Amino acid sequence: MQPDRFSQVSERAGVTYDAGLRAHFSRVYNAMAIGLALTGGISYGVASVPELFKMFNGSILGIVVMLAPLGIIFFGLTPAKMHRMSTGAVAGLYYLLTALFGISLSYIFMVYSSESIARVFFITAGMFAATSIYGYTTKKDLSGMGSLMFMGLIGIIIASLVNIFLQSTMVQFVTSVIGVIVFTGLTAWDTQRIKETYREANGAEGNAKLAIMGALSLYLNFINLFMMMLRLMGSQRQ
Repeated sequence: MQPDRFSQVSERAGVTYDAGLRAHFSRVYNAMAIGLALTGGISYGVASVPELFKMFNGSILGIVVMLAPLGIIFFGLTPAKMHRMSTGAVAGLYYLLTALFGISLSYIFMVYSSESIARVFFITAGMFAATSIYGYTTKKDLSGMGSLMFMGLIGIIIASLVNIFLQSTMVQFVTSVIGVIVFTGLTAWDTQRIKETYREANGAEGNAKLAIMGALSLYLNFINLFMMMLRLMGSQRQ
């Protein structure tokens, strides 16, 4: 093959890959946005109906709903299980998870004012967008940062569990500040990881499943970042 012919073929392949990658990220962000909308809508809906709120908060059912997403993540949406499932089943579990989160987070409308919830949401959205764009465009390998952020996440979980018994406002403040840093870093790392795992050779169905899993990672980062920011900046109801 002549050099100019080879260059033309390589250029067309690059254009095709870029278009496919953009379409892949469009699916990721769309699924994430739908998940967030579902979570927000259900959360507000449950908080607006006293009977529903009472049913899901301070009861055994509420504990089941709170723990169910962990079961979906660790037992339903594992790579091995996902490989055997249809794209529709993977998407169904993802949207079920976001709905369950909506029920669990309904309490925030009882603790914080609606104005502060909206304000913190838009601040979080801006931070998330900037960080995700960085993760997509940077040429720097973020794998080392991802490992560091994951260790920070483990520390936050341990500190939060300990603080259940301590009830220390200082511990909550420190874990919230660290949490903002951790989930911001994880957003950049996950975005880069989603970009690197995309392959045309995965096929349409394989990439569709990867898009849902990518949406799940970014969704969890956004929700946790939002909750950390809400603890720091949210105004409690009078």
